[in-house]
Amino acid sequence: MQLFLDTTDTAVLKDLVTTGLVDGVTTNPTLIAKSGRPMAEVIAEICGLVEGPVSAEVAAMDVEGMLAEGRKLAAIAPNVVVKVPLTRNGLIATREFAVEGIQTNVTLCFSASQALLAAKAGASYISPFIGRLDDHGADGMELISEIRAIYDNYGYDTEILAASIRTPAHVTAAALAGSDCATIPPATFEALFKHPLTDKGLEQFMADWAKTGQSIL
Repeated sequence: MQLFLDTTDTAVLKDLVTTGLVDGVTTNPTLIAKSGRPMAEVIAEICGLVEGPVSAEVAAMDVEGMLAEGRKLAAIAPNVVVKVPLTRNGLIATREFAVEGIQTNVTLCFSASQALLAAKAGASYISPFIGRLDDHGADGMELISEIRAIYDNYGYDTEILAASIRTPAHVTAAALAGSDCATIPPATFEALFKHPLTDKGLEQFMADWAKTGQSIL
């Protein structure tokens, strides 16, 4: 499963990219606002840091506006993926982007039927929001499983990009459910490396090694 970082913090991104485990980046209007920087500048910098897909979201709600903004965003760098909302207008724009060869990430998906429409429109990625569904008493991972089954049934190429992920357990569950990708906050990415038993075991190994008085070099 591909792991994307959901961030516009380029300082954090520069550090985490050194792990070799970051496959792409997603952004949204909220993250751009928090950055306090011009959107095009932020996206261009991120695209220079990662080779994989970088999602940049349109702000327009009408089809023509989405198309104009999406084309401008796509021109920033070859790895830009235009992010559009899962609305009727968003899917019309997605269809046109597909014709033009522009990759898209259809966001704010909360049902399997929405995901089906996005795939039919030619979306490159579909972003079901796991955490937000869980917040409202639904089962976010069940949605991932439903989308996986539908896409496999009909051979759709659209990749499932699990979003609104809060914990390492969410990442594991999304992988088990068949998600192609997951986009996660940097703090959750860092948490994937950790387990208390790993720390405890390493502490014991180092203590025992010190007792030998040996050096590998």
